Amino acid sequence: MTTPALLPLSGRRLPPLNLGTSSFPHHRATLRLSEKFILLLILSAFITLCFGAFFFLPDSSKHKRFDLGLEDVLIPHVDTSKVGKNLGGFLIHGQGHDEHRHREEEERLRNKIRADHEKALEEAKEKLKKSRDEIQAEIQTEKNKVVQELKKKDSKPLPPVPLPNLIGINSGEPADPDIREKRNKIKEMMKHAWDNYRQYGWGHNELKPIARKGHSTNIFGNSQMGATIVDALDTLYIMGLHDEFREGQEWIDKNLDFSVNSEVSVFEVNIRFIGGLLAAYYLSGQEVFKIKAVQLAGKLLPAFNTPTGIPWAMVNLKSGVGRNWGWASAGSSILAEFGTLHMEFVHLSYLTGDPVYYNKVMHIRKLLQKMDRPNGLYPNYLNPRTGRWGQHHTSVGGLGDSFYEYLLKAWLMSDKMDTEARKMYDDAIEAIEKHLIRKSNGGLTFIGEWKNGHLERKMGHLTCFAGGMFALGADGSRDDKAGHYLQLGAEIAHTCHESYDRTTLKLGPEAFKFDGGVEAVAVRQNEKYYILRPEVIETYWYMWRFTHDPKYRQWGWEATQGSCKANSLQAVFWSSSRSEWTVNYCSSSAFLL
Repeated sequence: MTTPALLPLSGRRLPPLNLGTSSFPHHRATLRLSEKFILLLILSAFITLCFGAFFFLPDSSKHKRFDLGLEDVLIPHVDTSKVGKNLGGFLIHGQGHDEHRHREEEERLRNKIRADHEKALEEAKEKLKKSRDEIQAEIQTEKNKVVQELKKKDSKPLPPVPLPNLIGINSGEPADPDIREKRNKIKEMMKHAWDNYRQYGWGHNELKPIARKGHSTNIFGNSQMGATIVDALDTLYIMGLHDEFREGQEWIDKNLDFSVNSEVSVFEVNIRFIGGLLAAYYLSGQEVFKIKAVQLAGKLLPAFNTPTGIPWAMVNLKSGVGRNWGWASAGSSILAEFGTLHMEFVHLSYLTGDPVYYNKVMHIRKLLQKMDRPNGLYPNYLNPRTGRWGQHHTSVGGLGDSFYEYLLKAWLMSDKMDTEARKMYDDAIEAIEKHLIRKSNGGLTFIGEWKNGHLERKMGHLTCFAGGMFALGADGSRDDKAGHYLQLGAEIAHTCHESYDRTTLKLGPEAFKFDGGVEAVAVRQNEKYYILRPEVIETYWYMWRFTHDPKYRQWGWEATQGSCKANSLQAVFWSSSRSEWTVNYCSSSAFLL
């Protein structure tokens, strides 16, 4: 017969051995209630004894050890510099007074341990007398107490900080009646989007406009956190929709709770929730926005608990457990996600006086500075466990875009004192211009994508933000190249406008190619859609602000009209389930006017 010691160690399943009728009695898999009670008493006694030993016996670190030939004795340490020559025989083991005091102390400790032991036994007996429902009710009560304590801790007053002097928020109506009419139309679009969300999706993260019901994608988890409300606040305030702003503020104050068992995107929650709350705070000065932003930031911090400090893409707000997207290269984090935390986290440290947020994002920057970059380019994927790049894919569009934007804006936000961020931006842009930016046969400047040593001549709608970024970064660029980068911004704006102008509705596709005779046109069916992305309008806005060329306002208005061509304004709004994109679009269009 095979003995247990000789059983195979492989993972294969073995056929059961037929040992005949067992001569041993059948053993139960569980214990009876009386046996559980006895086991509970034994465990409670053992645990009480251990805790007594830990917390009530003398601490050896506070005593000197003396060997008097009989045994090692722990004696309270006396500072001889203070006692002087009156030590006498105080430290000698066996002196009557000290020996008596030592015995009294031991007896007191024994009595306390005995009393705690008896108390634990009584509590255990009382527990066993209660019904299952009573015990569950007590457990729930204790949980609620813990939650309340945590809420009190989270809502502690934050240090007062001076608010910046905001310019141009209430600048009055434009003198040109045509511009005034167009601006009012954009405001009407925003109010339309808000009112319908208010009616059909209030409190939900998003709205499904055709079905007229609330919705949430996986980036916000499965809880009703009012993503559209938070994301819309600054636009409402800037447009002068103050009643709607107060509605949003009231909902946030009473309902926005981050103590939920929900897995969210760290990046999306940072830019939309923390960014939205901080923007609302700086615009209105209302403390509730600052408090909520800090509470949420604390829930995101566990995402940074990785071997490298590069955060996970997702984190559970309740458990703090993080993970990365399953589709990302070899379990990597994404450049545009972990690289788009800097501004919000620096502001959190400024508002709270706590450097932890600043330190987290600065650690990311320091790590990136130490790494080799193929051709000077930042790949889109970085493994948070190993600190190594994933697939060598570089894009100024999706997966990479806002990393570069945040480098530039970190420099601007610091009043141009963060020269480290500016250098990283300049180095990156020079490599992008050398390896990714090309002119098509028709003379259109575009930004391609670098994949494993090959340039893909495709540009995404998301990449169109770069025109505005180049213009914004022109001032302060190396070698006095401000004019060059302003011109580059204008060329990108022109290319992106062409991607709009070459469609029937004058609305740009998700991506467009520059292969052969095809230029600025979507080729694949899965690229022929428009989801109210704001990047093109954003570039128009920057170019209008820097040049005051009226064509950029006109291009913005063309996009607005394109949104209204499908019989009614509602039809286009209902083409997307992402109601916050409507907010972004309206906001960008309004700034043009």
